Amino acid sequence: MALYDSTNTLERTGRKSGENIGRGTLRASAIAAPKPSPYANAAVRRQDLILFTTQVAVMLDSGVVLSDAIIAIAEQMKPCIFRTVIEDLADRIKNGDNFSSALSAYPRIFNTMFVSMVKTSEASGRMPHMLDVLSGYLNAEAETRKQVKSAMIYPVIMLLMAVTATGSLMFFVLPRFTRIYESRGAALPALTQLLVNFSGLLANPTFLASAVTLGILGFLGLSAWKKTPTGHKTIDWVKVHTPIFGTMFIDAVLTRSMRILATMVNTGVSLLEALEVMRTSCDNYFFRCLWTMVDARLRDGYQLSDAIELAPYHELIAPGIIQMLRAGEKSGQVGRVCDKVSVFLEKRLQNSIRAATTLIEPLMIIIMGVVIGTIAIALLLPVFRISSIMAR
Repeated sequence: MALYDSTNTLERTGRKSGENIGRGTLRASAIAAPKPSPYANAAVRRQDLILFTTQVAVMLDSGVVLSDAIIAIAEQMKPCIFRTVIEDLADRIKNGDNFSSALSAYPRIFNTMFVSMVKTSEASGRMPHMLDVLSGYLNAEAETRKQVKSAMIYPVIMLLMAVTATGSLMFFVLPRFTRIYESRGAALPALTQLLVNFSGLLANPTFLASAVTLGILGFLGLSAWKKTPTGHKTIDWVKVHTPIFGTMFIDAVLTRSMRILATMVNTGVSLLEALEVMRTSCDNYFFRCLWTMVDARLRDGYQLSDAIELAPYHELIAPGIIQMLRAGEKSGQVGRVCDKVSVFLEKRLQNSIRAATTLIEPLMIIIMGVVIGTIAIALLLPVFRISSIMAR
């Protein structure tokens, strides 16, 4: 797909929309700025966050007061950072802070989407329902991440097995043949000698130290380059265009984006606020540019589907999805349609994962067969000549 550069346009649009958003954001932060916390940058496991959200939803639905519910949850937990955070949330609420304001003091635990939805529920009086929806969203996100990680486990295991088998043959079996040949004054076959030289190079401390140093420097250089605009854009371009895995990556990003949009719009959050959360929660350069321009078009009065079609990099979103969004706009059920789109994209993501796994299995087997087969042939070549060598 053809992705064109529109960085200057995006920067100009981003400044304009950022000024409009910034004024409202500054006013809001001035009204309800959370008190700083020593654990403001703390992070917790996703499963702990899901459990906390579910427990609060159940207890509020049962009629328990919010501060009492949070204290009860903290008392059930073992001493840890998250327990300290929960206890601080209870103290803030008792001192008169809103739940959303207390949550915003911990941005790494409770992201913008979480805080926005809780703030909306405070105005609508439907906090138990909102937290229940959030719990479902977090569970779905965890399941999607688990599926993607599962697809990566098989290649890693196969690679480790290949490295183990190759190392065993090169460092334990091959040297024995070398000693036999050297004791008889015979020359090893060319392929075997090549592997012997390579294994000797790997056993050389100077070479290993140089290789490790270069590897560390290369890693640090790549990490620094990735943080630059050019590096970030290049890496994201590779992610989008890699065969098989590119499709899986696009489906994963779109699934998350549509799930955020559906969850927030269905619970009363404005479309513009939902788009802002979508944009900030997406790390990919091309999707960030897409959602930034969609946000700008919406502020100019365009419909969501038209804004997507006019935005750069709209090729990342299939025309069928845009048509579904347009149908939702005509019927006034954008949230419901986004929910269906997220379900559809999740199924497509599962198919992409299966396709990637199906391709990886034979590919890894072929690679392992070539590597181990080459070493095996190099080991068998001396065996074919060993009888004549031993007779000398």
